[in-house]
Amino acid sequence: MANIQTNDSIEISISIVSHFHLSLILNLLKDLNQHCKKHSLEVILTLNTKEALPFSLKDFIFPISMIQNSSPKGFAENHNRAFQQIKGKYFCILNPDIRFQSDPFSKLIHCLQKNSFIGIVSPKVLNENGEIEDNARFFPTPLRIICKLFGKCRGSDYMIGKEIIYPDWVAGMFLLMPKSIFEKIRGFNKNFYLYYEDVDLCARVRLARLEIALCPDSVVVHNARRTSHRHIRFFMWHLTSMMKFFFSTVFIKIFIGKIVHSFQKKGV
Repeated sequence: MANIQTNDSIEISISIVSHFHLSLILNLLKDLNQHCKKHSLEVILTLNTKEALPFSLKDFIFPISMIQNSSPKGFAENHNRAFQQIKGKYFCILNPDIRFQSDPFSKLIHCLQKNSFIGIVSPKVLNENGEIEDNARFFPTPLRIICKLFGKCRGSDYMIGKEIIYPDWVAGMFLLMPKSIFEKIRGFNKNFYLYYEDVDLCARVRLARLEIALCPDSVVVHNARRTSHRHIRFFMWHLTSMMKFFFSTVFIKIFIGKIVHSFQKKGV
């Protein structure tokens, strides 16, 4: 099946990174093919390791560009490199383990077009059992981390109903934003490795006086894989990124801003 898109007609550029995930990505590409025909798409597929493609790039109705890394790179660097060659008006970051049961993009783009103050939008995310995942979250703080470690802060940070919500940040499994916004904030900070890139990105978008939004009318399914709970190496990467965030000027500005906002609400 030959793709039918041209370079000057791309609406959404999608970045997907594989680290031995090509079987999952094949399912995701099939979902894009089936449910997103009304959109002009392009996919930038980054192979973080050497893998044999289980499909042809010509099997889909949208163009696929491939980046082959000579050595594995982190989440931030991979998506930043993909962004350098996109042609679309909107930039979308997708995890390989996301699945579509319908078109998620129409309602997300409508949300962005209707509300110019939104910098990043995300769909409602369900797990394989149909339960709502906690992809909308408060910014982490040392106190909240300690609270979670002792099992005192349980449950979701935000109640996801029928209305758009504006969380502190949304998880990087599915992010959609105008190309101009990603350019404005200069992409992901590659000083983070595999963790906290999404937290930092959303924090910088908010510091640019834009909102993070979750649109519950748009729904995707996520097959979650929390590797950091199973391998010490991933746990250490997680811990290192967390400490980098807490000692960053971005976190300090966000933290001070929240304190000021709290006093303003109290009329102090």
